[in-house]
Amino acid sequence: MPKLISASMLGVALLFSAPTASVHAAPSIEPKPSSVAAGKKPVRHHVRKPQTGKASYYANRFNGRRTASGHLFYQDAYTAAHRTLPLGTWVRVTNIKNQRSVVVQITDRGPYADASRIIDLSQRSAAELEMRKAGVVPVRLEVVQEFVKPEA
Repeated sequence: MPKLISASMLGVALLFSAPTASVHAAPSIEPKPSSVAAGKKPVRHHVRKPQTGKASYYANRFNGRRTASGHLFYQDAYTAAHRTLPLGTWVRVTNIKNQRSVVVQITDRGPYADASRIIDLSQRSAAELEMRKAGVVPVRLEVVQEFVKPEA
């Protein structure tokens, strides 16, 4: 008469009888990203360090004018100007004095009034940071999402 094997015993037997080489074997060739394989430059994703400096906000006279990105500037939008970050990049701006923060999109170049200023904010963004009365406050910038230009 044949011996009866329980389901749990069968599972254990199958587990130990399976070849282990295929489970732990690393692939012999790593696939290249499609952009490298096609002879194109790979897209670099920069990890930018947080910046600290002073923030100011746009004067009313700029409302409705065209920005460097080609969009019209409006004081009630969450936008800002930065000298070097790619246009379209989203950054978190934190007021160092009160720790309030806001996320804005870089749509313009500047500020050019003072070298210590690193960002110019829309009035709505400045109001969120509670900096409109002070005019200029110390801030910390952190890139949330950098704009990557699509390849043509």
